[in-house]
Amino acid sequence: MPQTILFAYAHPDDESFCGAGTAARYHEAGIHVALVMATRGERGTAGTPPLCSIDDLPLVREAELREAARIAGFDALHVLDFKDQQLASANGDAVRGALVSLVRRYQPIVVVTFDPEGMNRHPDHVAISRYTSDAIAAASDSRWYPDAGPPHRVERLVWTAPIPPWETTGVELRDRPGVDFIIDTRRWWQQRRDALAAHRTQREGIDRLFLKRGDVEELLAVELFRQAFGPPLATRPCDDLFAGLVR
Repeated sequence: MPQTILFAYAHPDDESFCGAGTAARYHEAGIHVALVMATRGERGTAGTPPLCSIDDLPLVREAELREAARIAGFDALHVLDFKDQQLASANGDAVRGALVSLVRRYQPIVVVTFDPEGMNRHPDHVAISRYTSDAIAAASDSRWYPDAGPPHRVERLVWTAPIPPWETTGVELRDRPGVDFIIDTRRWWQQRRDALAAHRTQREGIDRLFLKRGDVEELLAVELFRQAFGPPLATRPCDDLFAGLVR
């Protein structure tokens, strides 16, 4: 089994807001990067002007996600069938079971998801953070879902940092609490840009936060993460999600 990082998010485009550059970097280094998306984002915008009907939006957003994941270099993508804006009230056992199956399948060393406040307090973001932590604990216990494969223990859980990814320029990052990893993605900033741009139905917000800013290259040159659990870090922040882990 190759060394793997598993990213778990709620909506198509979450991975491009924070994760695409890190995925591109580790994919190039030979690390397997897998992505699980809990919903198809069917309650999002269809674009301005609309690029599709509301009925077609789930399929369109999934197609956008698949293109963004291809651009970013994700090696595997799994789209679950939970409802946008209803993730917090979804059947917890169903979400946990789906995530446990993927953790045991890919046996990731590192898992990445939203912080407990969901980066921007979106209820679906908060929910996928909670479900992911729950699944990591359950995946290591053979009593949970015995038909989902042998247990697997994740060595590090990483959250998005307290600083939103559109606020990383013009500020000192290294001394900010919660910034445990500053991942240098400058070499892959154009992949981040193109992954963001692939979410065509969501471009109004993406353009405002990222693509039409004068500092877009600087903005996309780093991704920030916080350690939820894992071995102590010798320095904070560091530039490797595998720091302190046996590889």
